[in-house]
Amino acid sequence: MKRCEILIIALLAAALLTLTAACNKSGEAKGPSISSAPFGQTAEGQAVELYTLKNSRGTTVRITPWGGVVTSIIVPDRSGTMGDVVHGFDELAGYTDAVPYFGALIGRYGNRIAKGAFELDGTVYTLPVNNGANHLHGGPKGFDKVLWTAGPIEAGKPALTLTYLSKDGEAGYPGNLTATVIYTLTEEDELVIDYTAVTDKKSVVNLTNHTYFNLAGSGDILGHEMQIDADRYTPVDEGLIPTGELAPVENTPFDFRTPTAIGARINEDDVQLKYGNGYDHNWVLNGPMGTMRKVATVYEPVSGRVLEVLTTEPGLQFYAGNFLDGTLTGKQGRVYGFRSGFCLETQHYPDSPNQPAFPSTVLNPGETCKTRTIYKFSTR
Repeated sequence: MKRCEILIIALLAAALLTLTAACNKSGEAKGPSISSAPFGQTAEGQAVELYTLKNSRGTTVRITPWGGVVTSIIVPDRSGTMGDVVHGFDELAGYTDAVPYFGALIGRYGNRIAKGAFELDGTVYTLPVNNGANHLHGGPKGFDKVLWTAGPIEAGKPALTLTYLSKDGEAGYPGNLTATVIYTLTEEDELVIDYTAVTDKKSVVNLTNHTYFNLAGSGDILGHEMQIDADRYTPVDEGLIPTGELAPVENTPFDFRTPTAIGARINEDDVQLKYGNGYDHNWVLNGPMGTMRKVATVYEPVSGRVLEVLTTEPGLQFYAGNFLDGTLTGKQGRVYGFRSGFCLETQHYPDSPNQPAFPSTVLNPGETCKTRTIYKFSTR
């Protein structure tokens, strides 16, 4: 081999090593990972971490054990530009203040329980009311306002396990209930949420997540196109408590069986929309409860981002951010205005403990409540 050829090979090898080192330093060539950093302290002085989950594609999810909150989800648009598609705050203080459940885990009971009471085996349990005359999302101090225990963490695997023990009598609920939630970020840009709960005394449980999405990253969500695989929904009274009816969506503003812009009918003269100031209702999902199936798809035409929701749950609460009013300023100074984010909360139906015809939310000792929800991101 000639000396010039050897020199060229050596130079190419050196250049390759330099490029590899640069990629590793910048993180571009790294595979899936999980890391953590301090995120502040609670009022009681408890240290709170912020965990960062990344996959090989660059998709990033950040979660804090305070309230099990998903603080950010960073995914590409159709041109490959990365952007944060969920509401949240840059600092812990934003979540410890009175905020509308941004990104939080909800329990013991997601959604509403009428008049803050339910009966089990002849015993009436009284819960604190925090939504007019009703109990909402576990009360004034639900699972969204406690510090969950994180771990164990498996190096290199973008998955975070959170556990919380809700003691007998907490918020009026019976039984020592242990809830475990595992967040996993896959290589297919899916955020998988596995919920489990066990109790030592007969109780009720309905766990969900309350992330606010905006696939454009800013502005309102009225141009997002929504599709929900549901032929029926649960109409509500003025307090947003289900009447018990499973009403057909056909010929109503609640028919999202084909893709429809969120804003297309949200201001129609419909009593149900007036009660919720827009969409804030539970859809009765098609398909057998307990089986994983795709139940909703959202498409944002400008960015090209797509969100698909898959779940084992029987219901889906679609909330269109009707009570956001511009008084909250979040990440990077972003103001969260009216209908600037939407929630798709997989769940059992609201007020199920008081509605015998609804799927049961009762959990007995020796049983394990298990549900799974997947938020899958893509573009088109």
